[in-house]
Amino acid sequence: MITIYHNPRCTKSRQGVAHLNDSGKDFETILYLDNPIDKDALKSLLKKLNYAPIELVRKNEAIWKEQFKGKQLSDEQIIEAMIEFPKLMERPIIVNGSKAVVGRPTEAIDKVL
Repeated sequence: MITIYHNPRCTKSRQGVAHLNDSGKDFETILYLDNPIDKDALKSLLKKLNYAPIELVRKNEAIWKEQFKGKQLSDEQIIEAMIEFPKLMERPIIVNGSKAVVGRPTEAIDKVL
């Protein structure tokens, strides 16, 4: 089953949902701001993405700039920040089995379909 971690207020995330709809494939939508991801699920996502935690952070978010920018943070601390403030996660994230991508640009989604 294909899963998209989606923020409906984000244009790129809405484009990701539209791309999946256009693909004709069934998918599940997780509104991760309403249903925050837990630590194990986030670590699993990072592994599927083949990302270090910092690579998944939206560094232009006000929360990041105000609370974390310029600090020496461990991977574990970055993961904790994304759990506490899910808005810090890049979006959309599309997962299909053991593969995942951040759907920016939208065409990147095709890598996991």
